[in-house]
Amino acid sequence: MFGQTMLGRANLSDSANRIFSIEVEGLRQSDASDRLSYSIRNSGTTSIRVPYSRLNEEMQRINRLGGKIVGVKAAS
Repeated sequence: MFGQTMLGRANLSDSANRIFSIEVEGLRQSDASDRLSYSIRNSGTTSIRVPYSRLNEEMQRINRLGGKIVGVKAAS
């Protein structure tokens, strides 16, 4: 039982330190992005790197800005 708990904690800390790459298509300027101090370009695809702890938040932000998530993969 003790070994299983320690193993679970080790896996949790490993995943917390992982970086993921989100491939996004069609980010565009919108009402939400107008409030930013920089413009969002409308391009084919772009890649955004985020830590695991911010992955869900960043995916929601991309959807709000009108982008389409093409793929998500662990960055090496």
